[in-house]
Amino acid sequence: MINQIKTKFSDPDFKDLVVTNVVAIIAGILISGIMLLLIKINPIEAFSVATASVMSDKYTFAEILVKATPLIFTGLAFAFTYKANLFNIGAQGQFYIGTIVAVAISLSIGDVVPGFIGIIVVMALTIVAGAIYGGLIGLVKAKKGANEFLISMMSTYVAIAFMNFLLRTSLRETRGEYPQTDVIPESMRLPIIWGGTRLHLGFILAVLTAVTLWLILFKTPFGFRVRAVGNNASAAVQAGINSSKTTIITFAISGAMGALAGFLVVNGIQYMVIQGYYAEVGALGIGIAILANGNPIGVIFAALLFGGIQVIGIEMTMRAKTPTSFTYLMLGCVTLFVIISYYFRRVMKINRDKKKLVDGVSK
Repeated sequence: MINQIKTKFSDPDFKDLVVTNVVAIIAGILISGIMLLLIKINPIEAFSVATASVMSDKYTFAEILVKATPLIFTGLAFAFTYKANLFNIGAQGQFYIGTIVAVAISLSIGDVVPGFIGIIVVMALTIVAGAIYGGLIGLVKAKKGANEFLISMMSTYVAIAFMNFLLRTSLRETRGEYPQTDVIPESMRLPIIWGGTRLHLGFILAVLTAVTLWLILFKTPFGFRVRAVGNNASAAVQAGINSSKTTIITFAISGAMGALAGFLVVNGIQYMVIQGYYAEVGALGIGIAILANGNPIGVIFAALLFGGIQVIGIEMTMRAKTPTSFTYLMLGCVTLFVIISYYFRRVMKINRDKKKLVDGVSK
């Protein structure tokens, strides 16, 4: 085990991943702090007060895990296709599809089906809906050669339009005053696992799902096919791997992850759907997946980091009087630098591979 760890840290690609990510996170936070200086707020004092508050109050600390829960799933939605060298930019749309299905079914069966069974039914139908929505992207990619980046991105706008339509028609709250749904019954809500906080069973589900996807990717024949297609699609086809089928299934699993994020928000946190809410969860998932280099286990820790930034940002607003938009500024800066770090890692890897090739030829 120790030898495996040493081997991992001696891998130049892994070193690049660690160094560039650490630099990206620090750079994002530093730039955010500099922005505070422009409005005459001491960033060190503001960060210190917020961090102390988070560490001293269990409710606030638990909020990190609460915020991270849907982010784990949207991170997984991008990470799973990323390993096949595919890009699912539509996690936000899949998230909204999940919220629509979750709230509609919860409101429909909440007073009929017993709580635990009802929650299982809602989750299962949400997974199916997300898998279908994501699978359609994979189908178009596999059969028509469409650009999955554009198709998945545009699918988000379709999902938003569909959600907005329902929130103004059949799913609109009973009084008909606001573009939002009624609150789901208590029997349809995920149980709280830490008393005195909002931390619900969904966090454990998110962690278990991430571990399961890691096992699928690295310990099963299907995972091998996914990674083979990602490494070299042409070679994978020559080896007898059905690239089209793999693409469709990969996007279906990815879509299910995005939809599950919606289920957890509706049945674990919000208990309703409001027009335009959680509008950043899909974009943050991309940054989380890149920070984790597409590794599902890494997604857990990256999501906790982003959840921590969100909670600290909120505490800074409450206790240090920073602008409410500062939280999104921090998240945006960190995400931006993480994506930039991916570019530099690619350049370093290409240069390293070229050097190996040149050295091999010269010998």
